[in-house]
Amino acid sequence: MCKSPVYQVISVPVEKIKPNSYNPNSVAPPELRLLYDSIKEDGYTMPIVCYHDVSDDTYVIVDGFHRYRIIMEHPDIYEREGGMLPVSVINKPIDHCMASTIRHNRARGSHNVDLMSNIIKELHELGRSDAWISKHLGMDKDEILRLKQITGLAALFKDIQFGRAWLPVDEEPDDKPQPKPNNKESL
Repeated sequence: MCKSPVYQVISVPVEKIKPNSYNPNSVAPPELRLLYDSIKEDGYTMPIVCYHDVSDDTYVIVDGFHRYRIIMEHPDIYEREGGMLPVSVINKPIDHCMASTIRHNRARGSHNVDLMSNIIKELHELGRSDAWISKHLGMDKDEILRLKQITGLAALFKDIQFGRAWLPVDEEPDDKPQPKPNNKESL
């Protein structure tokens, strides 16, 4: 019977951890800021996945590069964690590690728009402002607005200040003569 590596998480100094050379995944700056906020608020809740290269006693990242990046780029996180990261070690040949990296990346999926809209609705009903949602979910104002629009609930817009980009005017009767277009060629 195979015992999952997550049951044997070890604490590894970040100096012994190194990125792999083949990870095609990248994270946009807003999501990276959200990851930092998540780690700052909640700590590391998931280990990074590595294979142990015994030849130089290093741990090569299979999954979790961006969590590793956070500790390397943010002294407050490095200090709080004592320069250590939780690591789940897999013992596989490099080709299997490469496949694992891709599986981990692709298995994360994407957020369902309707479910995200419902979350925004529920947070709003709990009294959370757009600013709170933006800060804690890493969303910009336009994204929150689009998700609110999907729910179709006017109550979500009750605190929104709308601009005065246009003013309604009374409709003119159809029998009024319409102005002629300005045709410069006839001059």
